[in-house]
Amino acid sequence: MPDPHFLESNDTFVPRHIGPTESDIQAMLATLNLSSLESLVEATVPSDIHLQGPLTLQPPRGEQEVLAELRGVAQQNHVWRSLIGMGYYDCITPPVIQRNILENPGWYTQYTPYQAEIAQGRLEALVNFQTMVADLTGLPLANASLLDEATAAAEAMTMCAAISRAAGNERHKFFVSENCHPQTIAVVQTRAEPLGIVLQIGAIQSLDLSKGEFFGMLLQYPSTDGYVGDYSEFITRAHAAGVYVVVATDLLALTLLRSPGECGADVAVGSSQRFGVPLGFGGPHAAFMATKEEFRRQMPGRIIGVSKDVTGRLAYRLSLQTREQHIRREKATSNICTAQVLLAVMAGMYAVYHGPAGLRRIAERIHGLTMVLAEGLRRHGCAIGLEPVFDTLRVPLSPGQSDTILNRARQQKINLRRYDDHSLGMSLDEWSSLDEVRRLLAIFVGQDIPEEELRSILTSADVGYPAGLGRTSAYLTHPVFHRYHAEHELLRYIHRLQSRDLSLVHSMIPLGSCTMKLNATAEMIPVTWPEFGRLHPFAPADQTQGYQILFQQLESWLAEVTGFAGISLQPNAGSQGEYAGLMVIRAYHRHRGETQRDVCLIPVSAHGTNPASASMCGMTVVPVACDQRGNVDLTDLEAKATAHRARLAALMVTYPSTHGVFEESIRRMCQIVHTHGGQVYMDGANMNAQVGLCRPADLGADVCHLNLHKTFCIPHGGGGPGMGPIGVARHLVPFMPGHPVTQLGGPQSIGPVSAAPYGSPSILTISWVYIALMGREGLTRATQVAILNANYMAKRLEKHYPVLYTGARGFVAHEFILDLRPLKESSGVEAMDVAKRLMDYGFHAPTVSFPVAGTLMIEPTESEVKAELDRLCEALIAIRGEIQAVAEGRQPRAGNVLKNAPHTASTVTAQEWARPYSREEAAFPAPWVRENKFWPSVGRIDEAYGDRHLFCTCPPVDAVS
Repeated sequence: MPDPHFLESNDTFVPRHIGPTESDIQAMLATLNLSSLESLVEATVPSDIHLQGPLTLQPPRGEQEVLAELRGVAQQNHVWRSLIGMGYYDCITPPVIQRNILENPGWYTQYTPYQAEIAQGRLEALVNFQTMVADLTGLPLANASLLDEATAAAEAMTMCAAISRAAGNERHKFFVSENCHPQTIAVVQTRAEPLGIVLQIGAIQSLDLSKGEFFGMLLQYPSTDGYVGDYSEFITRAHAAGVYVVVATDLLALTLLRSPGECGADVAVGSSQRFGVPLGFGGPHAAFMATKEEFRRQMPGRIIGVSKDVTGRLAYRLSLQTREQHIRREKATSNICTAQVLLAVMAGMYAVYHGPAGLRRIAERIHGLTMVLAEGLRRHGCAIGLEPVFDTLRVPLSPGQSDTILNRARQQKINLRRYDDHSLGMSLDEWSSLDEVRRLLAIFVGQDIPEEELRSILTSADVGYPAGLGRTSAYLTHPVFHRYHAEHELLRYIHRLQSRDLSLVHSMIPLGSCTMKLNATAEMIPVTWPEFGRLHPFAPADQTQGYQILFQQLESWLAEVTGFAGISLQPNAGSQGEYAGLMVIRAYHRHRGETQRDVCLIPVSAHGTNPASASMCGMTVVPVACDQRGNVDLTDLEAKATAHRARLAALMVTYPSTHGVFEESIRRMCQIVHTHGGQVYMDGANMNAQVGLCRPADLGADVCHLNLHKTFCIPHGGGGPGMGPIGVARHLVPFMPGHPVTQLGGPQSIGPVSAAPYGSPSILTISWVYIALMGREGLTRATQVAILNANYMAKRLEKHYPVLYTGARGFVAHEFILDLRPLKESSGVEAMDVAKRLMDYGFHAPTVSFPVAGTLMIEPTESEVKAELDRLCEALIAIRGEIQAVAEGRQPRAGNVLKNAPHTASTVTAQEWARPYSREEAAFPAPWVRENKFWPSVGRIDEAYGDRHLFCTCPPVDAVS
């Protein structure tokens, strides 16, 4: 007998994730004159690439079952007290920040702030972050965060190289202090080699600057051993020799120490992790970079600047630098197109909450306890490494002493750092206490420390710094760092900023190529479990077995979904995945003795990060044309592959194409490249149209990166965090990224591309839960419905806007492009005008002018219900009517409702209204808008003004409310 229906689980996730109901699906299929989802797939996906049989994954499961399983996995991690340091510190996340930012979908489901009028809250929070970094580093220009400290140091190296070349220098050597963190040195080594940059790693005392060989250098202050030196004189000598100086530093230490800027440094980099961001076994964390004003054009990443709206009110925006890397393509010096926004917001709010005095108290407590520990160790005959220090001590020991002390520490569940020479290190942090210092002393001396002795040590410890090292300059003087120290006030400030940002809690964000799908609550919950959040990335392996299980399972699932033999989880952004994949291809060619293979073929439709990544790998970019239907021109591809046969390294191709089409000739493309000795790199940005239907490896790809923040449900977080693991074919497995600290990888592995061995591990739990919940049937159905939703919307809209590209049978993939270019001549209305007008309807704009200028690219995903798809269609159809009114002369070409969009509450409620349309038309253009109106907080922003007047730090407090 069949099981009674009441025995079925009531928390099955698949129908919660997939928006349209069965009746909705049938109605949409009828609109397309199709009978089933299977017939849609047959009409959309080329028959020769269909997956033969279902994915070999588990069936769909319920939320509680999956969370219970993951809880069991988490419990196999053991949260010990980790004093390993190396740039990673346990810290206290203020609960008001954890609950209202990290765990709040109003913050973590925001998109990158390209539409600034509906992103003012997050932009203000990022300006706080930039101001914090600029103040503490003593350098005037900071960006809105980078991926991690090691990659920030590598970015600084290539930035200095570009600055040096611009100054007419052809130097190729870069010095790295041996006192930098080992993972930083390793990532810089990875980045330098393909660019022809020669590294010299050693002691700065032995550096000879007289020969004019070096363009730059990297120092660490405080050093990885804890030493705080005065580098001012050395930096002066470096500048006299034409050498640019990068200093890796610690923001918390800089509340007590003279800043790098005051010491003369050109660039400062580091991590803001200890400002309230959990360890997370290595990430995600927001790195920072600050530099001098004259280097603003060479700075990588995003910079938030200040412009003004049409009323003259100051408003925040992404500055020109953000877009320049895309414009430069293969001439770019960085492929970074993202930031760690959510983590930068947390770190900035930590500074807002504590203020300058609070941060200094935290630093003084950590430093004071460190000096008490140092004094106690000295009293008991232990030598201390170089001093002065901030929070880290290195104790020289014999091998036997070291082993004995490590065993005692393990009995106390404390992790110390062990150096190659058997000395031991420990870094204190915000969780440290006098009792912990007492326990550490007992571990080192082998006996308990009496209370009277501890008091004596406490009173005699020297907590000051020598003249010239201690900080005397002010920092965080802006009122924002003095107003919100009461929790109630910070709570209100966080929510006030949140209310200025449109996120997925308001409406769909239909961005083509960006896959803004449901980030389910069940997927997010494990991120803040302490078993995942409080582990140090270099903790002993026997304490991290839960993470190892999670990695192994996730890797096997992603391998099944993609068809690849190996997965590397290390790349912590899509751009890092591109870079890692190409570096693996490069290593493969070099291993085969074909070092001359350096040409990368890239279709002209590709995202700008593709050619930028290829250039960073030392490759020569050769563009490949597209035909009139938007497909890769096979004739041109074959001609270019033939012409560069001896040097061909790779083809980078996006599938489905950047134009939103399943190209019929994908297998032929791969065959052409393989025939001419190259490898195929597939950009996985559009993987949401492949899962369960076809697999990159089966199509002929050798490498593919996966945007886990797209297809696999990690939230975009306002522009970060992301994850970009790569899948590789069997012959490339030996070359996947390694890591020297944990001995990850083998002898043929490329060096690390991220600071932590597994990138940003704590958010991998999100994708693990998503795949476990959806199972084989759910993942496949999600892909089918994503394609259905896109085709349904394209069908509804094609009578009003031309759909630019379709496949061989007239269908699109999971996204489509509306061509607005003809409207400019008839009405003067451009794509950006439509984008701004959509804000009045309560929607974020689709992707504007990418990959084709003057177009909108829409991706609805599978998560949106049919009613939401219809609302967006109705908004776009209504806007088309507004455009027609302009074309027919019923509305003026200037000053119409589109050119004036978006409309703020202050504009609509102003006493004077001299516009050729009503207030009602401006603010409430559709019935649903009245039910849940989202008001842009500023009017249309003057982009050109902002590019001419870049401000990186907070403007006067009365300038922006």
